[in-house]
Amino acid sequence: MTLCVMGTQAQPKSWTADNGNGTFTNPLFYDEFSDPDILRVGDDYYLAGTTMHAVPGLVILHSKDLVNWKNVAYCFDRFDFPEDRFSLKNHQEIYGQGIWAPCIRYANGQFYVFSNVNGKGLQCYTAKDIRGPWTHHNMKGNIYDLGVLFDDDGKVYAIHGYGTVKCTELKPDMSGPVEGTERVIIPEGNGVGEGHHMYKIDGMYYLISTDYSPNGRTLCSRSKSIWGPYETRVITADETYGYHAASLTQVPRGTKYRIGEDGTKFQLGPVDKDATACTNAHQGGIVQFNDGSWWALFMQDFHSIGRTVCLMPMTWEDGWPMVGLKGNLGRAPRTWFKPETHPQQQTHPQPLPVREGSDYSQDEAAVVLSTPLPYGEGQGGGSAPYDRSDNFNGKTLKPVWQWNHNPDDKLWSLKGGKLRIQAQPAEQLMWARNTLTQRVIGPKSITTVELYTKGMKDGDVCGLGNINVPCSWIGVSLPPTPSQRGGAKYTLRCFEQMTNDTVSVSVGLPNGKIWLRCIGDYDNNQMQYAYSTDGVNFETLGRMMPLTYQLITFQGSRHALFAFNVKGKQGGYAEFDNFTVEEPCADRSQNIPYGKTIRIINKATGRPAIALKHGLLYDTRATDKSELTQFKVIDRGQGMVALQCADGRYVKVYGDGLPGDVRFYTDDAPFAGGATRLSEDDFKASTFLWQDYLDHDFMLLSLKNHKYLGKSPTTGSPYSIDYAGPDPARRNGSVLVWEEVK
Repeated sequence: MTLCVMGTQAQPKSWTADNGNGTFTNPLFYDEFSDPDILRVGDDYYLAGTTMHAVPGLVILHSKDLVNWKNVAYCFDRFDFPEDRFSLKNHQEIYGQGIWAPCIRYANGQFYVFSNVNGKGLQCYTAKDIRGPWTHHNMKGNIYDLGVLFDDDGKVYAIHGYGTVKCTELKPDMSGPVEGTERVIIPEGNGVGEGHHMYKIDGMYYLISTDYSPNGRTLCSRSKSIWGPYETRVITADETYGYHAASLTQVPRGTKYRIGEDGTKFQLGPVDKDATACTNAHQGGIVQFNDGSWWALFMQDFHSIGRTVCLMPMTWEDGWPMVGLKGNLGRAPRTWFKPETHPQQQTHPQPLPVREGSDYSQDEAAVVLSTPLPYGEGQGGGSAPYDRSDNFNGKTLKPVWQWNHNPDDKLWSLKGGKLRIQAQPAEQLMWARNTLTQRVIGPKSITTVELYTKGMKDGDVCGLGNINVPCSWIGVSLPPTPSQRGGAKYTLRCFEQMTNDTVSVSVGLPNGKIWLRCIGDYDNNQMQYAYSTDGVNFETLGRMMPLTYQLITFQGSRHALFAFNVKGKQGGYAEFDNFTVEEPCADRSQNIPYGKTIRIINKATGRPAIALKHGLLYDTRATDKSELTQFKVIDRGQGMVALQCADGRYVKVYGDGLPGDVRFYTDDAPFAGGATRLSEDDFKASTFLWQDYLDHDFMLLSLKNHKYLGKSPTTGSPYSIDYAGPDPARRNGSVLVWEEVK
């Protein structure tokens, strides 16, 4: 397992996109947050996301700057439908079929969140205050993956459908659709997909949607009328940030349950690391910041993490909101300047406030937000949405926790500073009720929990697991017979459903306490379990397991605290304490090697860059460690760098950045006295925004043309600045690796 670069500063508690220098690095969160929809009310921003079968449901985050976010609400504590499937009873479940693809709006002095529940139709939740209480309106109707617009004439429209896009008017009291109003506004054959987000800007209707056939793209359709006709263009495609699709779980046909069972012969599907597939940045909303700049918040698949959110600058071109920067539209940098910290290339002339599918005034916003919302900045100006670690000393669970389906509230409690879960009958983890979960956090993390076992009974299995298909866990059970239970002996088991393999050891727990650990390397789709009997010395149990993403739960990996009884009876209980999450990659303060002399290796070829005396940037054999392969990284502030060759020359972009346009200039003191002697054009031509891809992988974004430094691995051409971005496998020649010259 590779390790992230570790700095000497105190490590932040959790990943934050804020780099503390006026820039941010995607993803906004390194944990799952799918189907994002963004809303602005005054100077406050709200992000709503899918929660599927987990409760509390429909998560809402709050921000002041679009980069740092805090959880402020869920729309409901539990599904209020009576069917067994919502509560994981009698082998009925709603994995991946709960509530998803929300649309958040503000109008008429209140917040609205629209979403769909499979088999129940359109749902709406309303509240005067974003923190609730929320009122549930079951609107029914076959409307899903929708966008909602509160129009100027007071009418409310829902946009929905895949391929054939429809518009349906909604009743103002949210009791349901207006009968007979459904009309096709974009017919099949226009390459438009689903995941709609509707806006009205300067009197024009803009529909943002996503298509997956034959691969992922995000489109904008615009019209002067809500009913059309619409013209459509792609606004972003192929932006993967160098991440390819994860392997998809395959469940054999004829399996009794669609989630499989212990003994199911699961397979991992093939992975084409070069293909964009449907995992690139797609589906989400757009918003105008209060400085006039425009931004997209789209989701992207990050391997076994699942789908999470990326913040992407936008440029208006000929009346179209394009993702990206002038000179490189359709792609977006992984690292860019935070709103209000850098002049945007182009903003839309619409004065603020602007209509975003909702109707509000600044006065209304002030009333709604009269009480401050949770929002803060941690180390380096960063703020994570959740506190992931929990000692369970509070009266309520922290917002990061969600139950797997509706829990039985009589059979769990917070007591004596511990979480107690009663064991209920279940043959395996995926059917175990009252399983408490939280999203895993990447790119790498180590999760540990203390398990107290003295309340366990015969047949109980209790521990730490991964809710996924297939699932896995490490847990404790009592030995099979009473005669084997002397001396506080327990059986510790590591179970991997993928292989139906169990590794067991006998452990002595005189105090009835054991530490269980999950070591996750989620960027590389693998994890391993470990345990300790003293909380200091840990031993691994079982192999390094492959992880997958799949369309059954429609979620990435999830940590699970569980207790169930495999003998079909009500069991005892397990107690959990001191759940901790360590993130070795959270501190990225040392990831840019300011002031260091480095070699720049092209990841596609393994060949280092060389500053030819002829005046070009080229590559050379891997063993060449001469002076001309050494570059000093000069700090130009806000994550910007210049590259100085060991012979004193600086890298500079000439012309249009074509092959051979990456050459050199000499300036002994470009920042003498703290001020540049370079012209603005020369500064841009010799300055690059460092794109941190972790583990010494990086890219260099030119401020001159907003494209990337790279060299073709096949043509033999010298380095250029004409790469739009990385390919999914990071081998098109634009992703680089740095190594320090000692």
